[in-house]
Amino acid sequence: MSTPSTASAIRALDAEFRQAGTVRRAEGTKAYLKSDLEFHGVTSPDLYRIVRSFDASHPGMRKAERLALVRALWTHANYELRAAGIFLLERHQQELRGRDMPLLEQMLRASRTWAYVDWLCAKVVAPLVEREPGLTRVLRRWAGDPDFWIRRSALLSLLPALRRGEGDFPLFERLAVPMLGESEFFIRKAIGWILREVSKRRPALTVTFVRRYAAQLSGVTWREAAKYIPSADRAAVDAIRKKAVKAARS
Repeated sequence: MSTPSTASAIRALDAEFRQAGTVRRAEGTKAYLKSDLEFHGVTSPDLYRIVRSFDASHPGMRKAERLALVRALWTHANYELRAAGIFLLERHQQELRGRDMPLLEQMLRASRTWAYVDWLCAKVVAPLVEREPGLTRVLRRWAGDPDFWIRRSALLSLLPALRRGEGDFPLFERLAVPMLGESEFFIRKAIGWILREVSKRRPALTVTFVRRYAAQLSGVTWREAAKYIPSADRAAVDAIRKKAVKAARS
């Protein structure tokens, strides 16, 4: 089948999403995500099915055409159309290269919600960084960005490898420690989430981290990080944190 024009592809996807969605689900998801975007109310399985079908019906689409479609999808203020762009990137993430990072960063900056940011990091950015380790320089830059979603992206782009018991934990530590004092929930949660996942396979790394920085851990970070570490270590860190809080109040 011939490659569709960008406009016709978006019209086709939009029509499918409209048919698959419901007003009730659209209103509920919009409220849940606190988003300014428009929603068709499509379930994730239906969205994946529709995009997979579209993708399979256009096997001749070249990378440049696909990226042009993704860019065009993200000019629309519709949640499902933008999600379709992410899923297309995920399905073809093996063809992405370091020169495509500016597009991914642009999408992350435009995301404004964990639903997009976390998906892009886990399924698109992380595999690319693992294939091209030199791209960690981008993550180091992101870690100091004024936009907390970009700082979160720096952390979560390391998560898939760390979750597998692999990955660069010292790099995570270098990126995360300067963020420990932040008040932003999504940063505190991300640090704790990663520490929790690391503790499942390499508990000593998480234990060492939380002992070293116990006095700096927010409640959100600590509650996540502590879920799977031994009770004796939890007690020791709790004692350090309580002592630090007491000293700060005196």
